[in-house]
Amino acid sequence: MTSPPPASRTPLRPLVSRSRDEEHRAATPLELFFDLCFVVAVAQAGVQLVHAVAEGHAGDGIARYAMVFFAIWWAWMNFTWFASAYDNDDVLYRVVTLVQIAGVLLLAAGVSRAFEENEFFLVWLGYVVMRLALASQWLRAARNASGAERTMALRYAAGVSLCQIGWTALVLVPEPARPWVFLVMVAAELSVPPLAERDFSSSWHAHHIAERYGLFTIIVLGETIAAATVAVKTGIEENDALGDLLPIAAGGLLLIFAAWWIYFVVPVHRRLMSNRQAFLWGYGHYLIQASAAAIGAGLEVAVEQATGEAHLSATSAAAAVTLPSALFLLLVWALHSRYFKAGIAQQLVLPCAALGILLCTFAGRWGIFSAGIVAAAAVATGVTLTARAERGTQGG
Repeated sequence: MTSPPPASRTPLRPLVSRSRDEEHRAATPLELFFDLCFVVAVAQAGVQLVHAVAEGHAGDGIARYAMVFFAIWWAWMNFTWFASAYDNDDVLYRVVTLVQIAGVLLLAAGVSRAFEENEFFLVWLGYVVMRLALASQWLRAARNASGAERTMALRYAAGVSLCQIGWTALVLVPEPARPWVFLVMVAAELSVPPLAERDFSSSWHAHHIAERYGLFTIIVLGETIAAATVAVKTGIEENDALGDLLPIAAGGLLLIFAAWWIYFVVPVHRRLMSNRQAFLWGYGHYLIQASAAAIGAGLEVAVEQATGEAHLSATSAAAAVTLPSALFLLLVWALHSRYFKAGIAQQLVLPCAALGILLCTFAGRWGIFSAGIVAAAAVATGVTLTARAERGTQGG
């Protein structure tokens, strides 16, 4: 396994696996550009979720949000893990990645129709573009590999292609059958990586993967802040409801700040380097990042309820924020934070905070602000307990 040579040497180079031990491995400008284009799709999904919940169709809206966000997130994840192992940054690699970005934008253009009309053609077409490009990358990697590595790359190319054929059913079957098609295809998609890497593991880089997931989480949280800011601004300008919106804005900001702090407080790449459950960690981020994006949608719903634009109770509006916030905390704790906590007190901080945030649902118009205070208190408690543990270790 070798690191790619400088881009100035030749425009086309063999697509060979990179080293797991490569030093100073960081996200590339192309990867950052790729992530940025996903903001469009995430924003579209959030907007449609807001409309569904505000109009009283929360169950249907959440179900379609889960479907659309999975499509967005899975496309991002496929690229991320491949790039961590095989990015050689030559001209052909860059062009194929730009083609994948075009597919992302097609997918984003189809999000509103998927929500409003249960019509997935544009989403499917965007996936066709992305998956053809991804399959060609795996075939290119297979061409420059041998033995078990070549078999792995061919399995990936075949799995990606077969799954894309399977997704075609989503645009052909009657509408009532589409959720079942979706569930079957999710199971098929999730099975491709472990089956492909049954005999040989791709050389993804632990620090690079941790950084890439962290960057996508930042993007999602940033979109949440942007959506909430626009909602508050609109509410103030159109309804002059500053007094009603300030608690929502303050509580929402505290929740988002706490979410960022809690996610990044532990050096997760250390666990990835020594843990073979990387697939579980990676897959679990679907719910982490979907819930993070849903916090922003929930804040928009709360703003609309406070200004009389959404016909929901204060409890329902608060639940739109507290439920995804609690889920985010629990999942971050379960997937990696708990492995870095020592003692019962540290272990209980996030689960207790999640429970406290859920109870804030019933605090009426102050529910979101109360949830923000609970989240901030959880951060402060965690910092205090960690500092005490470190002093105890140094003193011992």
